[in-house]
Amino acid sequence: MTAEYREEPCRSALNRVSGMPFGWSLNPYMGCAHRCTFCYVRAFERRADRPSDDRYGRSIRVKVNVVEVLRRELARKRWAREGVVIGAATDPYQPAEGRYRLTRGSIEALAEARNPLSIITRGPLIVRDIDVLSEAARRADVSVMFSIPTLDPTIWRATEPATAPPRQRLRALRRLVDAGIDAGVGMAPILPGLSDRPELLADVVRAARDAGATSIWTNVVNLRPGTREHFLESLARDWPELLPRYERLYAGRAYPSKDMVEPVRREVAELRDRFGIGDRRQVRLLPAPPPPPADEQLGLDALGFGGEASSPAAERARHARIA
Repeated sequence: MTAEYREEPCRSALNRVSGMPFGWSLNPYMGCAHRCTFCYVRAFERRADRPSDDRYGRSIRVKVNVVEVLRRELARKRWAREGVVIGAATDPYQPAEGRYRLTRGSIEALAEARNPLSIITRGPLIVRDIDVLSEAARRADVSVMFSIPTLDPTIWRATEPATAPPRQRLRALRRLVDAGIDAGVGMAPILPGLSDRPELLADVVRAARDAGATSIWTNVVNLRPGTREHFLESLARDWPELLPRYERLYAGRAYPSKDMVEPVRREVAELRDRFGIGDRRQVRLLPAPPPPPADEQLGLDALGFGGEASSPAAERARHARIA
């Protein structure tokens, strides 16, 4: 699939978040070329009168000035260095990042400000940024969560059509942990009747342990309007025998009952304990020294963010459209 990339400046970079376990998010891109059938962002797109069906992910907004805007926002006196989650509404390491490098630039800006950050991704491209992630982790809390709901190839191909294979994500996780970066696995969303089978859950937890994952958590798929319609259409095509079950589980609700959810959470918690998931990093990143006085602040090169890089403007001119 060819995606259209729209280069549009943004007025703000940091977004206040409600109803989530974090307060601030940052999304260098809007729209996601991964086009997962269960993506909860489809619900937000529908509420904003944008396509949430099969057209979702065919047009990606690139916030070309997001790094500059972020630096200004982090420099405000009222900013309290609260944690920022990168990738809450779109994958920050989708294919566009290979060209635009906006996620990398955002990590650099957060590191300069000694600001805690977390990243959620399905993109192994993150290994390119081990250097800036390591520098950021010396200055503030940094964590990465790889979304890996299943290792089953049939379920993965049908529900995450444009993502990297799950085991490739695990190899990326291993590289981050070996570099001393806190990297865990999010088994979400689990799909009732598909990826919730005990042997498939065990496969993911075992593989996460072998890759060195520092933590693991899980949740069952959320089907709000927008996500619901597209997912059920995909389900009717790939697993029609499960459609009546989902219509029953999600009748009049976006989330199944606790009787459905809690057994999955308990199973993963038991597997976590059985396989010994925990922070077993061999490399520990030493904290950076305190910053110098204001009149002696270091430049980017001294902070380790210098080096060869093509001009962002030149990159954008060469890559107005990305396959």
